[in-house]
Amino acid sequence: QVQLVESGGGLVQAGGSLRLSCATSGRTFSTYAMGWFRQAPGKEREFVAGIRLRDSITYYADSVKGRYTISRDNAKITVYLQMNSLKPEDTAVYYCAADHIPPGANMATYEYNYWGQGTQVTVSS
Repeated sequence: QVQLVESGGGLVQAGGSLRLSCATSGRTFSTYAMGWFRQAPGKEREFVAGIRLRDSITYYADSVKGRYTISRDNAKITVYLQMNSLKPEDTAVYYCAADHIPPGANMATYEYNYWGQGTQVTVSS
């Protein structure tokens, strides 16, 4: 079983930055990938960024490329999401997810089994 706890959300003005953290406990494996998703009010949850623990390969949604960076801390098995140049449309609850990802599977569309509770990010204009 894997437990995920997000932190780092808050209120920021447009153009500002935030860094989200996703701390893991329980067993994770090198075959795992971890992803960040977000859900804005009235909208479906969408993929934001992902990272494979085996080789740190990353993948981003087009809407955040160049502004967001996903990274990991090997020792703590913590994943971070650095968010720069934030826009009001980035406002959402951000969720961390993790699971074993088979080779070749799409991190953006994979059905993750482990999720955190979410952290609110609000960007004011």
